[in-house]
Amino acid sequence: MTKSKKYLLWIFAAFFVGMLFPRAYSTVDQTYQQLRVLVEVLELVKDNYVEEVDTQKLVYGAADGVVRQLDDFSQFMDPDTNKLVKNDTDGDFGGLGITVGNQDGYLIVVSPMPGTPAYKAGILPQDRIIKIDGESTKDMSYYDAIKRMRGKAGTKITLTIARETPEKKDDPWTLKDITMERAKIVETVVRYHMLENKIGYIHVSSFSGHVMDEMNEAMADLKKQGMEALVIDLRYNPGGLLEAAVDMSKLFLSGGKMIVSTNGRHPENHQEFHSDVSAQYSDLPLVVLVNDGSASASEIVAGAMQDNHRGAIIGERSFGKGSVQEIRPLSDGSGLRLTVAHYYTPSGKCIQRDPKTHIGGIVPDVDVKISTDTDFRVKLMNQIEAEQIYAPGKEPVPSIKKKDQVRDEVLDKAIEILKARSVITGPSKS
Repeated sequence: MTKSKKYLLWIFAAFFVGMLFPRAYSTVDQTYQQLRVLVEVLELVKDNYVEEVDTQKLVYGAADGVVRQLDDFSQFMDPDTNKLVKNDTDGDFGGLGITVGNQDGYLIVVSPMPGTPAYKAGILPQDRIIKIDGESTKDMSYYDAIKRMRGKAGTKITLTIARETPEKKDDPWTLKDITMERAKIVETVVRYHMLENKIGYIHVSSFSGHVMDEMNEAMADLKKQGMEALVIDLRYNPGGLLEAAVDMSKLFLSGGKMIVSTNGRHPENHQEFHSDVSAQYSDLPLVVLVNDGSASASEIVAGAMQDNHRGAIIGERSFGKGSVQEIRPLSDGSGLRLTVAHYYTPSGKCIQRDPKTHIGGIVPDVDVKISTDTDFRVKLMNQIEAEQIYAPGKEPVPSIKKKDQVRDEVLDKAIEILKARSVITGPSKS
């Protein structure tokens, strides 16, 4: 290798030190020694590999390898992927309506969005995506997977899914190919209706930028209908914006109470978010529903209600995605998505799931376990508009036949608790 090429590799090493270890300049010589093995590998591959290789591809691969050692959510992004992330909140794209994540080295489904191709095809939370159009997802990055699943509306894509079936003791995993047609994803994130005993029900499917507009509209309408208690259903909600979770919590928490805090290595990563002095619905009896598809912002709301004794949490332990990422731009248009802090509930519990102990998430006050299949069918039945059939002059009916309907045991428990509370305390002052 020529001196000029070796010099470029050392420049790359110095760049890496500067980006990942900004305080290491005083010990840069020591860091160079630690990076010597990496540079030697790059030199040997460049000069001796059986075929000529692309140096840029090697550098990106090395960067990706470094970040993969950290956690499931940090990510090195090449320029194309970085551009995709910047446009991720536009919502005007062809896709499947599926939220995915990395867990224990697998690409898994966090939740399908209501009414989308993935939802209609029966994809379930915790399904593992083994292949995308026949290509293995092993070692495939989160954003590379998203990039492959998105495309022009109307085009088809096949996912190979591995679903755990505990009743099959010899081989607990069942493989299935699911072919779908991409569609434009425009999501309504809040659906609501009145239950018995003047109990309002709101299902929030994600914490997008417009969730609070829809939430405020739903709360006002339910109040007009005589709501005296409320169930907020955050099952299968993969999260979204921190600000949206904080704003939703402020509707129900008053007195400047802690909602959530973040903490990392540096002082700027420590933040606290509190409620306002007063809240519009501070006296409204409240129950929050969660399950293993509830993540991130959902867990912030549930944790804030639980730790402040503001409402009962019912269901199953939540997903445990409590990490804060920042995206740092790099000089060639690529980017570094880096975990810089973790979310903590008001009592100081870390929401992030520990990969070794699997402890994390929000543990419900009342644990109600039901099968994944039943849980998903319940979700179908709980849709207000998208899953009902309308006919002129007739009341809308559920799209699921009566024989296929199942009881929502989690919601039943919420209603039971709210009814018991109303007997003891009387109607809400709200």
